[in-house]
Amino acid sequence: MNKGYLCLVLHSHLPYVRHPEYEDFLEEDWFYEAVTETYIPVILVIERWLRDKVNFRLTMSLSPTLISMLEDPLLQERYLKHINKLIELAHKEVERTRWQPEFQNLATMYLARFYEARNTFERYNRNLVIAFKNFQDLGKLEIITCAATHGYLPLMEIIKPSIRAQVKVAVNHYEKTFGRKPKGIWLPECGFSPGYDEILKEVGLKYFFVDAHGVLHATPRPKYGVFAPVYCKSGVACFGRDLESSKAVWSSIEGYPGDYYYREFYRDIGFDLDYEYIRSYIHPDGIRINTGIKYYRITGPTDYKEPYIPHLAQEKAAEHAGNFMFNRQRQIEYLFDFMHKKPIIVSPYDAELFGHWWYEGPLWLDFLIRKIVFDQNIIRLITPSEYLAENPRNQVVTPSLSSWGWKGYNEMWLQGANDWIYRHLHKASERMTELAKEFSNTNGLLRRALNQALRELLLAQSSDWAFIMGTGTHYHYAVKRTKEHLLRFMRLYEDIKANCIDENWLAEIEYKDNLFPDIDYRVHQ
Repeated sequence: MNKGYLCLVLHSHLPYVRHPEYEDFLEEDWFYEAVTETYIPVILVIERWLRDKVNFRLTMSLSPTLISMLEDPLLQERYLKHINKLIELAHKEVERTRWQPEFQNLATMYLARFYEARNTFERYNRNLVIAFKNFQDLGKLEIITCAATHGYLPLMEIIKPSIRAQVKVAVNHYEKTFGRKPKGIWLPECGFSPGYDEILKEVGLKYFFVDAHGVLHATPRPKYGVFAPVYCKSGVACFGRDLESSKAVWSSIEGYPGDYYYREFYRDIGFDLDYEYIRSYIHPDGIRINTGIKYYRITGPTDYKEPYIPHLAQEKAAEHAGNFMFNRQRQIEYLFDFMHKKPIIVSPYDAELFGHWWYEGPLWLDFLIRKIVFDQNIIRLITPSEYLAENPRNQVVTPSLSSWGWKGYNEMWLQGANDWIYRHLHKASERMTELAKEFSNTNGLLRRALNQALRELLLAQSSDWAFIMGTGTHYHYAVKRTKEHLLRFMRLYEDIKANCIDENWLAEIEYKDNLFPDIDYRVHQ
């Protein structure tokens, strides 16, 4: 009876940040915060759907760098230390706010959530990838891959072996992790240039996503716009992002997350409370950081903030879920009458929006899925592979160069703050291809060095570093990481060419940059 489909996509990614050489490292907190505030809340929502027999469908990308961090024993141990510290702080907050009931209720709420996060983490043997794999094996969640280190592919155009390596390493890593081949891929930043689909076809991928203009500017123009996938000439399918449904969720100004009853992200006790009181729970160097305990709601556009009231925020999340569903129903009904076929609304979002930036995001998602499943019959939830199986005939076009970044093309990753990196990345890519061809069959210490050279190159190519340089946040860290990986690559290149590999130094960087243990340098040819 349904008149169209809704495909919800959560893109889950973090840059590879792991520093065993330091006991505490500031940027590792990005990972710990995302685990507590996004990945575990999403897992708990999915568990509730399964418990209540909600016939949901959800698509998620898990980037190889994120998977590698989730599976890393060092980071698992450090996360447990992190969450235990938050539980200790929350206990102190319950006591400190005993004469402030509006805040004590919130402190109690955070304490319960931190305990729940720790229990969930331990329940999956400290490896949350197990949870997502279980959900996929049940047929409800479709997990797709991403490029190996989230490299921005359009700016690798002149070194095609690097594009192939980013894709092939990711597909091999996915297969090892999930015991099956991935069906689709999230191109980093939705960055696409004509011809990339041929590389995707080589490794057996069936579909990818682009921003709306990547499809709308295709040649020839697609008959159904972004409301039906298109096939590239290679036979790989391309799904375009629906702008209307996307904006309703990701925009903090026009979308739901900016509602005044929702929790204010930028008021955290790590900055608000007395330094001596909070000192043990911020960075050891005395740098104030977010703890995740936040007592205020958005309230309005000024600095004046009122206490956060969870039940009012919950009511707003339910209201906004109903509004989103209503708008998609009307959108689908209109498109169905106009197209004379069932449209598909593709709504992709960064997963970290849900819970981390938008605290009520997982709650909104829970309300939305339940409303769609139980309260209406116009929309049907679907995954991309299910849609293609049911609708195998689609128009053949060539999507255009595009991204979902600022202004829609390459500018975010190619501007005055970060353009200097590319001549170095391209030279390193050329040299990696040279090494892969020159040493096509080797083993032992030389093979280890060649594999590590590819790891360092992939890590240097991460789009996150150029993005951070462009935004100016954590600028020095992004520059440091780019230079470090390039310098390690160049030393490995020179040592390999001179046949004088320092095994002790190699072992040291293998320990620091330890992702992709089964990597094969020969993919970079």
